[in-house]
Amino acid sequence: MKPIFTTLALFGLAMASQAQEQQSDSLHGKKVVLDEVFVSAIRVTSETPVTFSNLTKEQIKPRNLGQDIPILMNFLPSVVTTSDAGAGVGYTGIRVRGSDATRVNVTINGIPYNDSESHGTFWVNMPDFASSTESLQLQRGVGTSTNGAGAFGASLNVLTDGISEDAYGQISSSIGSFNTLRNNLKFSTGLLNDHIEIAGRLSRITSDGYIDRASSELDSYFLQGSYKDDNTLIKAILFGGHEITYQAWYGIDATTLESDRTFNPSGIYTDADGNTQFYENEVDNYKQDHAQFLWNEKLNDNWSTNIALHYTRGRGYFEQFKEDDDFATYGFTPINVDGELVDETDVIRRRWLDNDFFGTVFSANYVNDKLNFIIGGGYNKYEGDHFGEVIWARYASDSTIRDRYYDDSSTKTDFNIYTKANYKLDDKWSLYGDLQYRTVAYQANGEDTGLVDDTFNFFNPKAGVTYNLNQNNNLYFSYAVANREPNRNDYENGNPEPEKLNDFELGWRYVTSDVQVSTNVYYMNYKNQLVLTGQLNDVGAPLRENIGDSYRLGLEIDANVKLGEKFQWSPNIALSTNKNRDFNFERDGVLQDLGDTNIAFSPDVVIGSRFTYSPTENLQLSFLSKYVGKQYMGNIDAEGSVLDAYSQSDFNVQYVIECDSFIKSITLSGLINNIFNQENVTNGYFFTYDDDFSNPSTITTIEGAGYYPQAGTNFLVGATLNF
Repeated sequence: MKPIFTTLALFGLAMASQAQEQQSDSLHGKKVVLDEVFVSAIRVTSETPVTFSNLTKEQIKPRNLGQDIPILMNFLPSVVTTSDAGAGVGYTGIRVRGSDATRVNVTINGIPYNDSESHGTFWVNMPDFASSTESLQLQRGVGTSTNGAGAFGASLNVLTDGISEDAYGQISSSIGSFNTLRNNLKFSTGLLNDHIEIAGRLSRITSDGYIDRASSELDSYFLQGSYKDDNTLIKAILFGGHEITYQAWYGIDATTLESDRTFNPSGIYTDADGNTQFYENEVDNYKQDHAQFLWNEKLNDNWSTNIALHYTRGRGYFEQFKEDDDFATYGFTPINVDGELVDETDVIRRRWLDNDFFGTVFSANYVNDKLNFIIGGGYNKYEGDHFGEVIWARYASDSTIRDRYYDDSSTKTDFNIYTKANYKLDDKWSLYGDLQYRTVAYQANGEDTGLVDDTFNFFNPKAGVTYNLNQNNNLYFSYAVANREPNRNDYENGNPEPEKLNDFELGWRYVTSDVQVSTNVYYMNYKNQLVLTGQLNDVGAPLRENIGDSYRLGLEIDANVKLGEKFQWSPNIALSTNKNRDFNFERDGVLQDLGDTNIAFSPDVVIGSRFTYSPTENLQLSFLSKYVGKQYMGNIDAEGSVLDAYSQSDFNVQYVIECDSFIKSITLSGLINNIFNQENVTNGYFFTYDDDFSNPSTITTIEGAGYYPQAGTNFLVGATLNF
């Protein structure tokens, strides 16, 4: 640990916020982009006692060469990311303050995006979405009241492309390691008659992936029509994607990690001659389409309103080859073949999801010199079908093609209403209050979940105070309560309880034209936290369990420092301790009190840095680095569950060629990931099982682990033509 704290000492007070605000001379007066009215109800500023970071289109652009949004967020404070395929294309994941994606609330233009049942965010369903993102804000901790599931580690709200006053066209292509290829087309009509704009994007990304057969074929689109006048802003948006990815969610054991890092066991089977084969179509195939209608109305100098209607249609399956599977799984009747009773068969099956999600979110905002008051809420409903089909069987018994061997449905309704206010007592002090009521009803009838009919009622209060020392410094303190319902997978382990979080945040911000600093201390105290056990279910989803009392205590510091006219440094560091209190575990048939143990997947140290050199206005060179400390993949502090610390350094370049012709400019970009060729493992799983139940005195607890290796040195290069 000594080198880490030496590094921290070198950072000193210069450490702090990467993009807490757009650069300015003070904490006041950030210019509001027109389209930001759609997220104003759930976004915060430096006047709010909430810990946050912003990331803008201009900051995303140099590295936006086809990788998912979580990978592009990798260098924000307390963020840890991973990629199943090993190179940032396909299935990717994000954790914030040790909390996994199921407890990071995500909204797009204020509309919930997390899957209603799993609570996860599947960016693979929206490939190249960064190319249609105007900005995003990551609020760490509980944050402010928002729509959708409660934030238990962070909330991420994404604002899509703003209105362009001028017409443009754009062609972008990038290529890279593992046969990665990204192409997209973008356009805007500009403002027609000063009021109407139509804009859109088409994208396609393909990649073989670093892991064997972890290929991706990703298509997406984005189309919006906008209307604006002095008091009205209306948008109709359609976007969506279709992904076909070869499954890579099984990971590999420690022995295989040493001998064959890219091995993928997915689809493995033995043919009639005893040879090992891999099923060629062991894929995840899913489509998701979104429709949003957004309307902001300025009623007068003080009042404005937002209302949005939305609808999401999702459908798709993952396909599997299953060798020597039991007839009983599929309801097959045993048959006689050549005089022998057969009750096992090879099958190819598809496990389907077919769902609809729709609803409305709304808010009204009152602003004067002292008060910023918002009342808002939302009502959303999810209807989902889960079913399995057999599309081929070596011995099909009396079944027919696409017979459903399971068929269940689920519904979920989510209503919330909140009111929040920021009141300036004087030039120094301001008070913040936020009250939310949320009710959730969930019904399911799956074999994995059992019969579920639960209703949850949550009250989530928040309060805080901000003190402005002067125009460059402010201090804030906040206390927030969050409650959250279990997800579908939690019901596999029995009867889960809802979880509760009390979050305390104390912070300091410092902003000048050359230096922006943010530092904060947090204490997150949980009751019945649903922590990751380290285990996965049969579709690769992480399993969780209630663990009683637990907490996260941490320090975060991030900064943006101008070093003269050409250099800029944006470092950040997060130090934390994350503990389960008095954790009990049954080992070798005996229940043991392990005392305070580490919460799974919660590193004590996360450090990020971005150093940028701009020798000319059109050339930008960036060196980015990330260090993630040791993690445990389970909650019992077993040595076999350790995920070693790792570091990664990337090099990014962007050069803009100005043209005086039909082509206005050409932007050339390059990204070398993991330039020091580190053999990193960013994710994994850990499991235990008892080898003998027949005699309690001889029970032995067996431990095992799996790992997801990431690519060594790899690259992406691209060019964008702007018309």
